[in-house]
Amino acid sequence: MIEFIVHGSTLGLAWFFIVNVAVTLAVAVWAHRALRAGRRLSATRLFAARVLPGMASLFFVVAVFVPSYWRYEPRDFVEGFDITLTIFALVAVALFVAAARRALRAWFSAARRTRLWMQTARPLALAGAAMPAFQIDADAPMLALVGVVRPRLMITRGLLDALTDEEIAASVAHEAGHSRAWDNLKRLLMRASPDLLAFCSAARAIECRWASAAEYCADSAAASVGPAARCALASALVKVARLTPTVTPIAEPISTLVDGGEIVSRVERLLADSTQPIARQASMIAWSVVVLLAAASTINFISLLELVHSVTEVLVRSVP
Repeated sequence: MIEFIVHGSTLGLAWFFIVNVAVTLAVAVWAHRALRAGRRLSATRLFAARVLPGMASLFFVVAVFVPSYWRYEPRDFVEGFDITLTIFALVAVALFVAAARRALRAWFSAARRTRLWMQTARPLALAGAAMPAFQIDADAPMLALVGVVRPRLMITRGLLDALTDEEIAASVAHEAGHSRAWDNLKRLLMRASPDLLAFCSAARAIECRWASAAEYCADSAAASVGPAARCALASALVKVARLTPTVTPIAEPISTLVDGGEIVSRVERLLADSTQPIARQASMIAWSVVVLLAAASTINFISLLELVHSVTEVLVRSVP
């Protein structure tokens, strides 16, 4: 039984690598075409594209390969370990290790940065803030949302002095939008995705575009209060841009007021009253296709398991 489980684990990891390669190539091609065309994509779609290779590979192994192997693989006879499939399995393990390392490094880096800020932090009462807020001492003016489970707002003394009460309230509403969208968690999940895409330039391009799209969504959340909030947030963005002409994106799961860049387009969008969410027609079509495929797979689940087992047998017998 132990050999049966070890052999199945090796094959499962090999399948994880194979599916990962296929989905990574598909996402990389899509990203190259979509981003190069300059299409405005929603934050949801960009996030889904970034984590798709890892999630699709995990789903296939857990939901398809494992039931197929358990149902059709004989317990009394286990094939030997093929070199190629074993190498695939080892690469898959390396992907998991690399993903865990990226996630832990981002998590501990964010925790270290937060501890540093909290050393000089003083509790602060901010209008409209549904989470704890603190005033901190830092060189560059900044408003940041830190934490995933227990979100907190950090605002520097310089920014408090530079912004009016209306601008501060609009900025707080912007960060509240990040909090409701769980953007810090999404940043961490993108770091933790076990895939080959992380080693491609497409991953960095998707994450950069996601950061911009997430800022647009947070702007929309803040601007939904009314025209005055839109103007106040636009004014706050202009002031922050003047105070910090060079913006260095934070890689940790921390959301700031200007992390996504594109200040000019954000201000223009706010003043043009075009903060409505991007049309979701294409997303609805994509979700409809996913639902139909899921329904078809459920109906033909047994046939799918047989097919996967047959393909697995072919792989075991044909590769060296």
